[in-house]
Amino acid sequence: MLKKLPFLLVALLVSLTGCDMFDSHPYDGQITGDTNINAKNISRIEQATAGKTTIKFAWMGDSQRYYDETEEFVKKINERTDLDFVIHGGDLTDFGATEEFMWMRDIMNGLKLPYVALIGNHDCLANGEEIFRTIYGEENFSFMAGNIKFVCLNTNALEFDYSHPIPDFNYLEQELNSQPQQQEKTIFAMHVRPYSEQFNNNVAWVFQDVIKRFPGLQFCVNAHDHRLQVDDLFNDGVIYYGSENMEKRSYLVFTVTPDNNYTYEVVRY
Repeated sequence: MLKKLPFLLVALLVSLTGCDMFDSHPYDGQITGDTNINAKNISRIEQATAGKTTIKFAWMGDSQRYYDETEEFVKKINERTDLDFVIHGGDLTDFGATEEFMWMRDIMNGLKLPYVALIGNHDCLANGEEIFRTIYGEENFSFMAGNIKFVCLNTNALEFDYSHPIPDFNYLEQELNSQPQQQEKTIFAMHVRPYSEQFNNNVAWVFQDVIKRFPGLQFCVNAHDHRLQVDDLFNDGVIYYGSENMEKRSYLVFTVTPDNNYTYEVVRY
């Protein structure tokens, strides 16, 4: 299956056989099909969870190359009736190519539940950031689910060579100063966690101090490392949960309850 081929091999085939065989360049940015997905699904999430005091969501990430495994994930999630939404933690693609984004979008759009997607470091390659913005939306965004604000961040500093602020503290300050009346809790979602090679670790402690100013900080979730992680990175009680990649056929489920507690489970399929 062409989608399972490493994209560099596809690029090599192009160079050897000429461009007439292909309709477009892998980085041409010519996007067909659904766009602005996060905004559309955030509207669905906020409407469906309005007034709810218990929120249950699935977290997954790093689906690059793993199309069959992600299709199976979608099938398994669609068999459930207990979840409110899904968050994809980034690395939808391997090389940030247009068709990779569209292939994975079409698989994820098979979900019956609304989902949102974060930008991963692989999604930033070439003109991937521009394609991500078109298909999904802004690289930093937030939404409400019941009384919980989910703050979703681009933390892939290394990919931008520090050319602009990542994490964006101006954005964090704006979010801190624009708290909806119903907000009682906060969850932070990001592709890479502090102390990753991708994170701007010059500001790791500053980042932690800022996010702890948000009301009712519950925990943080990340992808990127392709392995399960449960760590109190700063020894301050704020737990960072990391997920495996889709190759390992697993995802996390979090249930946040009104008594200011939460549970999590690792689901394998």
